[in-house]
Amino acid sequence: MQSLHLLSLLLQYPSKDLQSVAGEIRQRLHLDKALPADAVAELDPLLTRLATSDIYEAQENYVELFDRGRAHSLHLFEHVHGESRDRGQAMVDLRERYLAAGLEPTGNELPDYLPLFLDYCSTLPEEAARDMLAEPGVVLVALAARLAEKQSDYAPLFALLCDIADVEMNEDAMNAIPPADDPEDLEALDAQWEEEEIRFGAEAAPDPNAACPKVGEMLDRMRDPAAPQTPVRS
Repeated sequence: MQSLHLLSLLLQYPSKDLQSVAGEIRQRLHLDKALPADAVAELDPLLTRLATSDIYEAQENYVELFDRGRAHSLHLFEHVHGESRDRGQAMVDLRERYLAAGLEPTGNELPDYLPLFLDYCSTLPEEAARDMLAEPGVVLVALAARLAEKQSDYAPLFALLCDIADVEMNEDAMNAIPPADDPEDLEALDAQWEEEEIRFGAEAAPDPNAACPKVGEMLDRMRDPAAPQTPVRS
């Protein structure tokens, strides 16, 4: 699944280097017989925009979409852990998984950054790559639905990832991850990023807004490489 690396490039912060290879990425994706041709064709508007738009405008649009709030964050665990301490341990476990595969993450990105995860999946045999990509399937489905609702040209990319992972985009999967509200101003943004209160003992009552069992299963599989590899499918 080498094309997962190409898709990871399209999800990274736009740069002039990316613009210069957008045409080659388009060609290689269209030539990949492992990908559904109709789904790949849906990526053409995104590829065209990235290749031809003003780089500063492309970067501004990217930040507005993916970095402004949590609803479309490219950090997988953020959708189920937020900024709680549980997310930190989950990322440590995922990094260990990368290291066990002989990969040493570089740069400043966290292990749950989706482009980094896609690069990891691209090193695996095809069946293993598809199964690995299915593990955070509920997050991919939720992001695909939210981006489609915003009429973003990134939405077909997430739909393609769901197709590769064989994760069905049904209503249950779309609603498995509670949406985070996009902040309207800096004060709202600060409030959204405030760490959730940690409770112990009798005060640790079940959270009615906690992630559904599918999300818990996804986290267990991503953190534990010895866990049974059962993709999240409907």
